[in-house]
Amino acid sequence: MTAAVSAPPAPGDARTRHRGRRRVLWAVVLVVAVVGAVVLSVTFGARDVSPGDIWAGLTGSTDTASAAAVGKRVPRTILALLVGAALAVSGAVLQGATRNPLADPQILGINGGAALAIVIGIAFFGLSSATGYIWTGMVGAGAAAVFVYAIGSFGRGGPTPLRLALAGAVTAVAFSSLLSAILLPRINVMNVFRFWQVGGVGGATVDTILQVLPFLLIGLAICLASASALNTLALGDELAAGLGARVRTARLLSSAGAVILCGAATAVAGPIGFVGLVVPHICRLLVGVDHRWLLPISAAGGAILLTVSDVIGRVISRPEEIEVGIVTALLGAPFFIALVRRQKMRAL
Repeated sequence: MTAAVSAPPAPGDARTRHRGRRRVLWAVVLVVAVVGAVVLSVTFGARDVSPGDIWAGLTGSTDTASAAAVGKRVPRTILALLVGAALAVSGAVLQGATRNPLADPQILGINGGAALAIVIGIAFFGLSSATGYIWTGMVGAGAAAVFVYAIGSFGRGGPTPLRLALAGAVTAVAFSSLLSAILLPRINVMNVFRFWQVGGVGGATVDTILQVLPFLLIGLAICLASASALNTLALGDELAAGLGARVRTARLLSSAGAVILCGAATAVAGPIGFVGLVVPHICRLLVGVDHRWLLPISAAGGAILLTVSDVIGRVISRPEEIEVGIVTALLGAPFFIALVRRQKMRAL
């Protein structure tokens, strides 16, 4: 009697299982890293605290200066996690929707549009509430995104990666000039704006987090729901349309989610750059290009990067601090230069 011999697993199935295990492993690693970043953020700053102080601060005690410091660091940490996740997911979605590896809320001028809208609101309409900042920031971010895409679409070949990057860079410079024109004659507005412009989470409060959280959740839900459509768009517009995808609708909806995330994050933390550029590229190396995995992994990576950058800014200049927007720029600029040098761009 002949024993049955099981067929060896197909190479494709083996690769798929290996890829799945690798993705799960990296997801677990990043979750642990998020917890570690939270611990670092609560523990280190202008004043180091002990585990007892941490517990006292978390339970609401303000009997000691260390416990009070912990109480102030908790909202700051939560906001850093939320803003970092929002910017990273926004960057990943913009890169997928435009098929532009250099897409980033700052490089495409979206942060600048949000900042300009908020300054106009402060200078001419007396804007002062967090909710007003959020709505105004999202309107400005959306207008900037539409403007940059329209400029990048002119000419033969449509919106190539190079055209979008150039249109975004020029738009960002123009917005910066308009900001200066508005701020210079208005010292009172400049004093309000200059710290926000650098980008930071030091002014976080529970009230601010509760006001921005619904917008971030809506933007994140739209982006995650667009993950499959972004995978289809990666095949090219013609092939995606041939497969039955509504290319313009998919691009519009995914970009809208990214703009909501970017506008809300910029409104509460200022125009923080490079998170949306650096994190998605690193996460693609870890889990591949499938947006169903890339977007949540990018959210974790962005939360880690911004939270750790905030800790670095607090520690290296004690008792003062360096705003997180400066730290992310110092970390992200070399990566951006390396990416530009290696990326093969299509000609104009």
